[in-house]
Amino acid sequence: MTPSVTIVGGGLGGLTLAQILHTRGIPATVCELEASPTARDQGGTLDLHEDSGRRALAEAGLTAEFRAVVREEGEALRILDGHGTVRYEETGGGTRPEVDRGELKRILAGSLPDGVVRWGAKVTAVSPGRLTLATGEVVEADLVVGADGTWSKVRPVLSDAVPSYSGLSFVEAHLSDVDNRHPAAAALVGPGSMFALAEGKGLIAQRTGGGRIRVYAAVRTGDATAATGLADRGRLLDVFAGFAPELRALVADSEGALIPRPIHALPVGHRWARVPGTTLLGDAAHVMSPFAGEGANLAMLDATELALALADHDDVENALSAYEAAMFPRAEEAARASADNLEACFAPGTPDAMVEQMTRFAAQH
Repeated sequence: MTPSVTIVGGGLGGLTLAQILHTRGIPATVCELEASPTARDQGGTLDLHEDSGRRALAEAGLTAEFRAVVREEGEALRILDGHGTVRYEETGGGTRPEVDRGELKRILAGSLPDGVVRWGAKVTAVSPGRLTLATGEVVEADLVVGADGTWSKVRPVLSDAVPSYSGLSFVEAHLSDVDNRHPAAAALVGPGSMFALAEGKGLIAQRTGGGRIRVYAAVRTGDATAATGLADRGRLLDVFAGFAPELRALVADSEGALIPRPIHALPVGHRWARVPGTTLLGDAAHVMSPFAGEGANLAMLDATELALALADHDDVENALSAYEAAMFPRAEEAARASADNLEACFAPGTPDAMVEQMTRFAAQH
C-alpha cells in the first residue's frame, strides 16, 4: 500500500522530498507556514555538491533547470586578514557551482503539482502520524516528516534536544547594484565569496545574482542576545575598528536594516530512538553552524535517501530505520567538521588556520 506522507516545512529539504516522492508515485503534502515561496528573502548563495545536492536534483529530475541558473564564477574564493591583505585565493574549477537559494527554491516549488504545498499552513501541534493546524484542522498521515528547521515543531516528538547557542553571532547586511553603486566592494569581494578574518571576528561576503552582495559580520560573543545590540551600524563598526577601511565599508555602506542572526547548533551526534510514523531531515535533525558548507546539501541528501527508502520498502518503519541508520553517522561527521571549522576560522592567528585548511583541501581535489 502506498503510504500517505505529510511534510512539515517547505524549505529546500521538504520540497526536495516532496518532488522525489512525486517522481516515484508516492503522494505527499507539504505544510508550510510562509504564504508563498517568495514571502521572504531566501538567503544567500550555496554550492551544491555532486554527491548530495546535485544528486538530489538528478533524482528529482531537475538537473536541466538547475544548470540554467548556476553561477560557476561564484566558486571563486578569497581569504583576507583584517588589514585587507589577500592570504589565499582560488578561482574555482567548475566542480561546485553556486546557485542562489531563492532560485533553487523557485525551481523546486515550481516542479510540484498544484496543491502539494499548502502555503500559509501553520502547524500548532504534532504527535506521531498526526498534526494540528492553526485553523483547528487535524491532518493524519502514515508518516510525518519534520523538515521545519532549527526550531522544529516535529523534533520534540522524537527528541528532547534543543539547539544551543554556538558562541558566534552573525549580523547580516546587503549591498545592491554593486557594479554601479559600490564598485570598490564589488572588486574587493570578487565574483564569489570573501572571508576577512581576525581573532574572534570576521567579515564574510558573498556575491549573489542580480548584482548584489550579502555581508555577514561574524562576532564571537558568549551571549546570543548580543547579536541584537550589534545590529547597529555604529556599534558594529566599533567592533571592527581595527579592520581596513575598505572592509569596514561593506558594513558602513550597506543598505536597509541590519539583521541579527545568532548561530545555534544541536549536539554533535544528535540522534533518537525510532518513533513510529515520524522522522526528521535537514536542520530539524542536525542543525549546525554554516562552517562546513553542508547544511542545504545535507538536507537535500536526507530528502533523497528518505524518498528512496520509502520507494524501496513496503513497510514505512523499515524504510525509516534504514534511512536513520545511514543519516545519523553522516550528520555527525558533518556537525563535527562544522564545529571544528568554526573554531579554526576565529582562533588566535586567524586566518592562518583557514588558509592551511583550504590549501590542503585544494591539494586533495
